[in-house]
Order: sequence, then structure tokens, then C-alpha cells
Amino acid sequence: MLILSAFFWVCVFLLAYVFLGYPVLMYFRAVFRRYPHHPISGFEPEVSLVIVAYNEASRVCQRLENILSLDFPRNLLEIVFVSDGSTDRTVEQAWNYAEAGVKVISFGARRGKPAVLNDVIPKLKGKIVVFADARQRFKSDVLRSLVKHFSDPKVGAVSGELILTKEPKSNMVKEGLGFYWHYEKFIRRLESKVDSTVGATGAIYAIRRDLFEPLPKDTLLDDVLIPMRIVRKGYRVLFDPQAKAYDRLAATAREEFTRKIRTITGNFQLFTRECWLLNPFRNRLWFQSVSHKGLRLLIPLFIGGAFVTNIILADIWLYQWCLALQVLFYSAAFGGAVLQRTKRRVPLLSVPYAICLLTWATVVAFWQFITGGQSVTWAKESPIRDRHRGAVPVGTSAETSRFPKRG
Repeated sequence: MLILSAFFWVCVFLLAYVFLGYPVLMYFRAVFRRYPHHPISGFEPEVSLVIVAYNEASRVCQRLENILSLDFPRNLLEIVFVSDGSTDRTVEQAWNYAEAGVKVISFGARRGKPAVLNDVIPKLKGKIVVFADARQRFKSDVLRSLVKHFSDPKVGAVSGELILTKEPKSNMVKEGLGFYWHYEKFIRRLESKVDSTVGATGAIYAIRRDLFEPLPKDTLLDDVLIPMRIVRKGYRVLFDPQAKAYDRLAATAREEFTRKIRTITGNFQLFTRECWLLNPFRNRLWFQSVSHKGLRLLIPLFIGGAFVTNIILADIWLYQWCLALQVLFYSAAFGGAVLQRTKRRVPLLSVPYAICLLTWATVVAFWQFITGGQSVTWAKESPIRDRHRGAVPVGTSAETSRFPKRG
């Protein structure tokens, strides 16, 4: 009984630490041990902005219009749009912007983002490489906000802030996931003040080009592996909330569930391959890596252990109260699941539901990791199947590119 009691409280403590203790510790570290940093606002290095896309014909025009409208000297900006084996009209649409200064590269076979980055990044002209996706939209001053930090030679990468927008009448999923995303960005901001963030936001981050290392072609989280390898070289990875990109919250629980499975599977892959992350003598961000990323992978174990041992110990009055609280929490999560298709807003239900959704995603992600069920290529929510005369069919080895004059 004593062993069960100890196991229960260890699980409870670790859950409290992951969700509350670590952010509180980082807050006080940021207050008392802030790492000095003084960026130069007028700093204007050569920049290469890279978008890797697959079957984004419906978004490519709007996205490139957004990129071309950014406030940054055009003679210092190289815009590279890369198609990873698209089979719709993505390449044709992108080529319409060649005269405006967009370099279009089309790979015939779909291989995944890491393989594409390995081929493209060494050939870029800019000293700073900015990574972007086809889906989001950038604020006009985003490049100036990102690159100013590189005036500090100790900075190797900078992550921007992804703003997830929602409709006025959000459902349960959006309410809970929106809260979770604000919570996540709060932690990243604190980590940046102390030293460096653990990874970056894939939709908007920048690195020094000469710090890039080729990625394993089946890498799932390039936006964590690339920054952490930069940290290993002694550089800082910062988070700048002024560099903003805009996207929408997941419309459904299934959509967010699929995204999180891929992300969490990538974290399992990361810790398995990059064992130095768990070595405090080789990783100066060991504490952040374990607290922010590593322990989250064990949340299902902590939750399950606390619930099972609590049931066994339920004949003791203290554990009866603990069990009642757990039942109340899971009842709230169930209520959130029932109402998630409605427009009703009940924050007390949405947060427990989001936590349980992400916990189950971790279980599924672990299964996919050990069975190899997660592909390096990503799946669009509504893939466009139509081919067009300008696209290169999947399975060919052809590569085409257009190198326009710089504006």
C-alpha cells in the first residue's frame, strides 16, 4: 500500500510539474537570470525565404502575394518556392510570379520536406534563411523583426509567433486548443529570455544558413531538430512575439488530433535519435528539453498511473477526495467531447477536453512511432487530385527551376 501511495503522489507531482511547476520555475528564472540581448533594428543582411509546398494550388497565389508585400529591401531578399512533387496546378500558379522575383523549383518525385531542404538550402544566396509554409500569412514587418536579432553573433536562430485566429462563435475544440497554444507560447517566451527555446515554430523561423546541417530524410520535426543542433554549436535560439504569422485554429477535433499525432511522433523520434539531448553534459538546454518536451511524452503514463492507483486506494478518505476530483475532471472532458460539435462556449469543459485529446494523441503517436506508421510526407486536409499540363507527374526524377532576375 505504501508503494502504491508513493507512486500515486509521484504521478500527481510530475503532472503538476509539467503543467504548472515548469512554467513557474521558468518565470522566476526569467525574472532573476535573464540573458542579455540587444538587437539592432536597422540590421539588413541578405535573406532567403523558402516555402516548401505540396499541392497548394488553392493557396499559392495568395501566399506569394503576401510574401511579395513584405517590408524588406527587394535587392536583399531571395524568395524561393519549392514544390515537393505536387500533382495539381501549384507549380503553374507559382511560375506566374517568376517575373516578380520568385524563384520556382519543382521536384518531380515527392520525398518529404527534409530531403528538399537538404538539396535547396546549400544553394541559397542569403546569409539568413527564413522558413515559411504555404498556409499562413505574415505581418508586413516580419522579416525586419526576425533578422534584427542576428546582429548579435551569439544568435543562431529566431522563431516568430504564430497567431491562431478563430471565429467569434468558436466550438469547444477551438476554445481549448486556443488556450493551450497561448500557454505554449508563454513558455517559449520565458525560455527565450533565460537562454533559448526548445525548437521553433515551423511556420515562421529563421536561421543562419552556414549553421544548417543535412537532415535525416525521414525527420518529422525539422523545426525542432534544426534549432537544437544550432544550440549544440553554442548559439542561442530566440522567440520574438513581434514577428507574427497568422493561421486558423483547427476546425475539428480530428484535424487537430492528426496534427498533434505527427508532432508528438516526431518528439519520440527526436529523443530516440538525438540522445545527446538527454545528456546534461552535452546539452546546455537539458533542463528545458526534459521539462518541456521529454516529460510531456510520459503524460499518459502519469495520468493512467494516478487514476488506477487512486481507485485501488479509494478506501482511504484522502484518496476518495482525490478520486472525486479526477472523476470531475474527466466528466468535464466528456462534456466537452459531447459539445465539441456545437457553438456553445464552456471554458470549464473545453480545457479538460483539450488536455485529454492531446493525451490520447500521445498514446497513438507512441504506437505509430514503434510501428513506423508515420510517414515523413504530410497529408493535406483536402488534397486536390487534378493534374495539369505544367506539373511533373509523381514518380519521375525530373527537376525544373526558373531563376528570375532579382528585383
